Amino acid sequence: MLPLVTQELFNRYVHDQATPTEAAVVRAWLTEPTNQLIAEQWMRTHWHTLETPTAAALPDEPNYEALLTSLHQQMGRTAAWRWQPWAAAAVIGGLAVGGLWWQYGTPPTAPVAAVAHTETTDYGQKRTLHLSDGTEVTLNGHSTLRYPQAWATGQPREVWLDGEAYFSVRHLPSDEHFIVHTPDGMQVEVLGTKFAVYRRQEQARVMLVSGKVQLKFKAADHRPDLVMQPGELVEMNSRQPEAAVRKTTVAAAPYTSWKDGKLVFDETTIAELATRLHDTYGVEVVLATPELKDRRITGTVPIGELDVLLQALEETFHLTIQRQQNRLIFSDHNSPKPSL
Repeated sequence: MLPLVTQELFNRYVHDQATPTEAAVVRAWLTEPTNQLIAEQWMRTHWHTLETPTAAALPDEPNYEALLTSLHQQMGRTAAWRWQPWAAAAVIGGLAVGGLWWQYGTPPTAPVAAVAHTETTDYGQKRTLHLSDGTEVTLNGHSTLRYPQAWATGQPREVWLDGEAYFSVRHLPSDEHFIVHTPDGMQVEVLGTKFAVYRRQEQARVMLVSGKVQLKFKAADHRPDLVMQPGELVEMNSRQPEAAVRKTTVAAAPYTSWKDGKLVFDETTIAELATRLHDTYGVEVVLATPELKDRRITGTVPIGELDVLLQALEETFHLTIQRQQNRLIFSDHNSPKPSL
């Protein structure tokens, strides 16, 4: 069986430590434009040792195609492959392309197109997956998870997430790490634990329920690795890279209860509720009463069909919610009913 292309195998290839079979697999993998994003992320680790005159002219965002050519030349190999121009441009664009994927909702590129499996949920849909290592993943609505059908012994267990998911990772006797990648370059690395990852548009957060995880960020952010303890929430905004990563101690329920069929609010603003409804159900939320934006709500409502959820929200928080196809109009219960 041919080996899977993981970051560890790629690193061995960079340092000329891969076997002939492994090197052939990596070279074939590098010829696929669909692998450009993950290759670009992995090459960030090595660009200073692979610098070329072209790359040196772009110290903040090197020419990854030139780096790959240099890599092959340093190892005495002929770079017989070449990405199509659009693919090379996308790699050099790097994080900007990833930002557009998030902004417009297109799923991230499959990390290993030949072996990756993809599970996607529609708006309002929830799905529980059982991975080959015994890990259980619950996908929230409008989310995508990509992963190999199986992992090689001794290799990290890597998955790629677009959206929101709850992970219950099985710890293996051989101690292989489980790594969740997001397109903005953040990765969550664990041995065995329970945690929730949210990454939509420019917002990202990780809620650790049990165990311990380590967060790593893309090299361009110049952020140190961060270790989380149970009960901690880490939040960041990819459109504000200069802003500090925020870590706080919170109750887990507001960030994980969706997997159990309910929404828990703890001093949650109506504006945050509107964002959650948009992300999960794909609906546009309009606040007809402007004061609602900052109103904070605390309580629990069941998740069912959207109409059932809206009725529960109305009754629990004294709201009036009118539905126009894919549009929801929120107003205060005591305010005049908005005209449609």
